[in-house]
Amino acid sequence: MAAKRIAQSSINWSQFAERVPEHQRQTFLAFKAKSDGYLRRVLAQPEKAPAIDWAFYKQRVPVAGMVDEFQKQYAALTIPYPPDTVSNQIDAQEKELKADIEKFKAESNARIAEYKKQLAHLASLLPYDQMTLEDYRDAFPDLALDPLNKPTFWPHDEEDQIDYVDKDAPPAHH
Repeated sequence: MAAKRIAQSSINWSQFAERVPEHQRQTFLAFKAKSDGYLRRVLAQPEKAPAIDWAFYKQRVPVAGMVDEFQKQYAALTIPYPPDTVSNQIDAQEKELKADIEKFKAESNARIAEYKKQLAHLASLLPYDQMTLEDYRDAFPDLALDPLNKPTFWPHDEEDQIDYVDKDAPPAHH
């Protein structure tokens, strides 16, 4: 299989650039510059190697048959194009990743729906600056102070209460 001449880069650089995180932008730009430089050097070369003027060398080289031998060896020389052994692996990996991507999209859409529901609930509430403590208790029963059923001490944080046990503290030795 003969290799075809590269006419232009097959990479869509603008799509690629959209996916590069900001902290890797400099590395990406350096990579693109190297790739563009390589492509320019390839395109600067002729598509085929220049033809050898065997007659010129036959006139100049005094050793009989040497140029003919070189010409015969040169004509017999074929450089094989390397076989593609990894495309199948890449395709399998791509299929595997597509399934993961679809799963992530489905999970993300479920999270988005839940967040939209939460946002709709928050939008339906009174603005915080207009709420009374009773309105807050009705909107957030698990977060609101309940001085009758569950009294707490100021500043009403969990770690400031009398029955608080630090989970990270080493066990007390008696």
